[in-house]
Amino acid sequence: MSATVDLVVVGSGIVGLGAADAAARRGLRVIVVDRTAYPRGCDHPQFRAPLHRCANRHGEDFADAGREHWLRLSADAGFWLRASGTLVAAREDDELALLARAADDGGMRMLDAAEVQERAPLRRGAVTGGALIEPDLQTDPREAAAAIVRHLAARGVEFRFRTAVTAVRSGVVETTRGSIAADRIVVAVNHDVDQLLPELAERVGVERCALDMMRVAADLPAPLTAPLLTGWSLVRYGRFGVLPEAAALRARLHDERPDLAALDLNQMYTQLPDGSLILGDSHAKAVQPGPFQPELAFDVFLDEARALFAVDRLRVLERWQGVYATGPAEFLIEEPEPGVHVIAATTGIGMTCGFGLAEHTIHHAYDRASQPAQGGIS
Repeated sequence: MSATVDLVVVGSGIVGLGAADAAARRGLRVIVVDRTAYPRGCDHPQFRAPLHRCANRHGEDFADAGREHWLRLSADAGFWLRASGTLVAAREDDELALLARAADDGGMRMLDAAEVQERAPLRRGAVTGGALIEPDLQTDPREAAAAIVRHLAARGVEFRFRTAVTAVRSGVVETTRGSIAADRIVVAVNHDVDQLLPELAERVGVERCALDMMRVAADLPAPLTAPLLTGWSLVRYGRFGVLPEAAALRARLHDERPDLAALDLNQMYTQLPDGSLILGDSHAKAVQPGPFQPELAFDVFLDEARALFAVDRLRVLERWQGVYATGPAEFLIEEPEPGVHVIAATTGIGMTCGFGLAEHTIHHAYDRASQPAQGGIS
């Protein structure tokens, strides 16, 4: 054995880093193993910078718990984070009606058209109103992930990058640099769970979702004060999509713009600290998505941004395709062998819910035997 520790975390994305953080705060000896040279799983959420509380069921609890960890780690690890909230722009009355219904559950404040335009440099008359999801945070995950790794390493967490895991079983993790004995193992490899545990992935229906996004230079006349969602976002996120008003909205959007529906569009925007604007995103699900990115998606991103924002010139800086795990459930939470915990967010909300999911897993693995759970998710 190359080491013996309390916990091995396989994967250094947000969920894996959250598990390592939760274990380190409990005084446990932790090794994080990842086949990449740095936390590549945190690349793509840069383009999904709003940590939006749009999930339903368990997702709300995981998001609320995760928010506190984001705030703590931002202060301790020293990365940029702001409590911006998330704006939702409503362009039609049915979108306003859905927002008003969702606002009854709390955490959201309805805005009139003038208030939305004070917070976002939109074209005059582009919206009829909107809402602010007040608890939401915004960060740059590429910066945040690197800072969290440095912070955890300084606290004694060992990172073994460029080390592939070939097998896991109770008490042992086999890697390309030797075996590691551990009391418990957390597997947080997102969509690559089918490479390490193919039978489990097939049983629970996990596959991949490829999404295209882009970053542009945009001379906006005023800052975008918070990440911005639209009606296309409302019909995708669980918090809104399960409400009765969502069915009529979805039908209208798909009838008016079947081209956007075919892209499975989530029309959303985020402005980064350097002033650049993130546009996105389209989705395509498959066990193994192809590498080809349709130019139609990027044309749509630019056209829709010009129609919404008070800007005509957009200069493309980056095009990007990311992949995340998707499945019939919001989360993958399995223990295929004693002491082997397999976890992932399977609806594209890992940034929002990853820390809460990781904390939940470590609590149940280490704390439950010594004290009863205090509320939350059982």
